[in-house]
Amino acid sequence: MTTSTALLLADLLGVAVFAASGASAAVVKRLDLFGVVFVGFVAALGGGIFRDLVINEVPPLAFADWRYAVTAAVTAAAVFWLHPQLARLRPAVLILDAAGLALFTVTGTLKALDADVPPVGAVLIGMLSGIGGGLARDLLTGEIPVMFRREIYAVAALAGAIVVVTLDFAGVTGPLPLVGAMVLVLGLRLVALRRRWSAPIPMVPVPGPRRRSDPDTERGDAVAGGGDEGARRPGV
Repeated sequence: MTTSTALLLADLLGVAVFAASGASAAVVKRLDLFGVVFVGFVAALGGGIFRDLVINEVPPLAFADWRYAVTAAVTAAAVFWLHPQLARLRPAVLILDAAGLALFTVTGTLKALDADVPPVGAVLIGMLSGIGGGLARDLLTGEIPVMFRREIYAVAALAGAIVVVTLDFAGVTGPLPLVGAMVLVLGLRLVALRRRWSAPIPMVPVPGPRRRSDPDTERGDAVAGGGDEGARRPGV
């Protein structure tokens, strides 16, 4: 198997995983078959489409290579029909989702660098390539995006993109450093899930339950503390 074939298979596996994730979220929202397939398609290919449009690679790979669109659509349709059985595979799906995040982040950053995007821009494009599909999935299903809900998700993608840009700036090339960046994203995401790590959130005080008022006590308080009121009442 050649390197290009291996990368294509890995890319299609990432597309399938994200399509399954998007389709599962759509099934929970009880969308119809078209809705499930559409959400799965956007979740799988949204980040890549954004990346290609930003770096002016048109048409985007999702539309230029039929294998990407077909993989996303077939996977999402399979989830629609088989979701009761797939519910037991949630741990495996989470692991594959983390692997897809790592793969898309690294490849997105590399594509941005190859298009002569400056380092900061390449980092942002790489991160959005990884999280863009999940962001679109959550918005389409009416959920607060997972990367904004105390999840070490976007942070893991950001770290991986920074590593790729740093390696490129240092002149370190070859597949091994890139695999190391993928392992970093994958490991950070999985450890965060395992240990329930989260980003800081603001400490907002939660108001306690209101004390139920006693009508008799209120009347007594009004009489005892309402001298002015008593003075205005005739005959007092």
